[in-house]
Amino acid sequence: MDEQTFQSKFNELLNKINELPQEQRGRLASLAQQTKDRRERIRASVSELQESLDYLRLSVKYLVFDLEATRRENAYLRRLIEQSNREEDVRDDDNFLGEDD
Repeated sequence: MDEQTFQSKFNELLNKINELPQEQRGRLASLAQQTKDRRERIRASVSELQESLDYLRLSVKYLVFDLEATRRENAYLRRLIEQSNREEDVRDDDNFLGEDD
């Protein structure tokens, strides 16, 4: 039920309660107010939950982005190390054959 429908139905209920005799009106009016208060608390809780979920989604996106960047950096550094090791092996082979650097 959307907010506008709830408010409309709630106002109808209050109007009907106000038509009742005074001795019956007090208890029902109290219950109606409690219902309205609970609905407000639930709506506020749902809103806070939605904000928390939005923040969580954003955090996960940042973490995935960071993970992907870390993987790219890791692959790049591994290539640099492999290239450096190959160049070192070539120099060692040249030195083994008696060639100077």
